[in-house]
Amino acid sequence: MYRIVILVCAVLLLVSPPSRADFLDSIGKALRSGPQTGSAPSLDPATTAKGLKEALATGTERAVANVAKADGYFGNQLIKILLPDKLQQAAELLKKVGYEKQVDDLVLSMNRAAEKAAPKAAAFFGNAIRSMTLEDAQGILTGGDTAATRYFEQKTRPQLFESFKPTVSQTMDQVGTARAYQEMTGKLDRVPMAALVGKPDLDLNSYVTNKALDGLFTMLGEEEKKIRTNPAARTTELLKKVFGKN
Repeated sequence: MYRIVILVCAVLLLVSPPSRADFLDSIGKALRSGPQTGSAPSLDPATTAKGLKEALATGTERAVANVAKADGYFGNQLIKILLPDKLQQAAELLKKVGYEKQVDDLVLSMNRAAEKAAPKAAAFFGNAIRSMTLEDAQGILTGGDTAATRYFEQKTRPQLFESFKPTVSQTMDQVGTARAYQEMTGKLDRVPMAALVGKPDLDLNSYVTNKALDGLFTMLGEEEKKIRTNPAARTTELLKKVFGKN
């Protein structure tokens, strides 16, 4: 009970003073009337609040850093952006008749575009931390090992899509994604049986943007689970102090 109370109080330091005061008063009554077994928590709410904010900031920073680098997507099999299903069948036909390079170039360029766009996420995650409410905090506390990740996705995904997409589009132009796509699909006319597959009609910009966000939130979830469960992931004294107790 004390662990949950302390964490809720910590998150509430991020919300408005009236809401905080009302809820802390309720918490005080619950503590006075609740069971008194076990030792009292040794951390004050201010310290715990700093630890919680640092955990959220640390997790998001690590997730962004992990994907916003060369091979952040392409070299990570968990989030590597592959061809969409509607294009995969055509790609397999092309590989069989000697056009594997064109297919590989397209896959690489999509991942490079995602890596280029990823740093934009940092500011949106910071805003989400600052705007956290009592209801958000309760959901994070009771929602499991990736509850914070789901909170971030709910709060930021639409804005991230709008922010990522222009960068994805520009980067794909620079690295030749459209050219690679056109070259690959252009080869279909020369491939036997290609008529059965047809030329796919695909909005690559939207596809890559959505897959980039999927990968980002996947990595954010992994970082959240580490901080919650793995002492080695608590890389500052404050994280060790707060999460070691909780």
